[in-house]
Amino acid sequence: MGNTLNQHDPILIIDDEERVINAIDMTLRMAGISNIITCQDGRKAMDIFSENAVSVVLLDLTMPNISGETLLGAIKHEHPDVPVIIVTGVLDIDTAVRCMKAGAIDYVIKPVEEERLITAVSRAISFRELKKENLALKEHILTDKLENPTSFDCIVTNNKDMLSIFRYIESISKTSQPVLITGETGVGKELVAKAVHLSSGFTGEFVAVNVAGVDDNIFSDTLFGHLKGAFTGAERDRNGFIDKAAGGTLFLDEIGDLSPQSQVKLLRLLQEGEFHPLGSDTPKRTDARIVVATNKDLWEMEKNGEYRKDLIYRLRTHHVKLPPLRKRLDDVPLLADHFLETAAKALKKKKPTTPPELSVLLCTYSFPGNVRELESMIFDAVSRHKSKILSLDAIRGRIRETVGNMDGSDESIDANDLSSTSEDNISFSRKLPTLKQAAEFLVKEAMKRAGGNQTIAAGMLGISHQALSKRIKTMGYNKQKN
Repeated sequence: MGNTLNQHDPILIIDDEERVINAIDMTLRMAGISNIITCQDGRKAMDIFSENAVSVVLLDLTMPNISGETLLGAIKHEHPDVPVIIVTGVLDIDTAVRCMKAGAIDYVIKPVEEERLITAVSRAISFRELKKENLALKEHILTDKLENPTSFDCIVTNNKDMLSIFRYIESISKTSQPVLITGETGVGKELVAKAVHLSSGFTGEFVAVNVAGVDDNIFSDTLFGHLKGAFTGAERDRNGFIDKAAGGTLFLDEIGDLSPQSQVKLLRLLQEGEFHPLGSDTPKRTDARIVVATNKDLWEMEKNGEYRKDLIYRLRTHHVKLPPLRKRLDDVPLLADHFLETAAKALKKKKPTTPPELSVLLCTYSFPGNVRELESMIFDAVSRHKSKILSLDAIRGRIRETVGNMDGSDESIDANDLSSTSEDNISFSRKLPTLKQAAEFLVKEAMKRAGGNQTIAAGMLGISHQALSKRIKTMGYNKQKN
């Protein structure tokens, strides 16, 4: 039947048919849920909420005295955080869509299939727990954990490692010392740099400059400015971005691409707080705070003679190392929902209803492009969206395209994933398994990670849905599961 569901508050079943209530009750108890309240008279349902902290509602649509749709409206008005699953005997798309718009999280068709019911309830419990965690997190942040939580509003996360980074940022943000932000492309280094600036309380501007591919002359002119006549075309004095960032923060992105000559000038700026505009012999001073970011290994570059060691020491007075998205997959559903909303607003569309398997599909992918790739993927899917339920075809296509462009290798495996300390690394006892045993293990693991969705599991294994289905039948996996 699947794993036991973790649920403490009761599940409320509202249905006028006793046999339906008994069937649902038995299915839930077999799945490990014993805290169940039943109600056969819809008119008494709201009284139950006053005496119980209901976790999930299973609501019949067709009942005497009061309709399920009317009761749904009352529940969502009085208890908006309680997820409601519609149980209906007729698959009426218009009614289902109407209920979803009214706040229902899912719907199940009678006669109720056990696996479908458990999946729906499991998703609803997880959804409520996530909302409770978010609420607790906000309350936590607003008390003694962060002095200025709004500084981090632009970063969507509920990941404990990211929240630990927030606390570190706040502890170092008010100093004038430089901050080095490292992490893979697309993890959100500039957003973190902005959070550093906002947490600092500095009154000056946040000025961002990308120094990738910039030669020394352009670097000097862009940052330090020039005097009239410093070079051909310099018809008047011009201040650089360092002047614009006075009293604030100067953010230099892609700092690993800086030329050796520019490295020397940046080092002087950090050491002395001074710089020379092009064409000037008189140094100028600055109080701008320097924050830099790179996706490169500066220490490895230093070993190869490509980067100054003394500059690295100066840059990394404070070091913020951001985890890749594959290391914070618990944030994927939260980020996906955020990007769905922002994409819908940007495209002037209604936010699409998402299928239950969206989060499972996304969490089986490693996102080599990190948060930026997820944002692009969701935006593309919403731009193609036409029906009432978001199609996963565009997302599946993007995943297949990325995997295919990586020479057939598994994009989720990198050097870190293969380390001896990795939780995902396969280890064997002294006796090796047979190929058949190993294949069965992979199938079971893929099905577990895919939440029982064969299409997603087949994609993870690199085989067709039909091939996986045949292998599952051969293994007797469903019988074992039940």
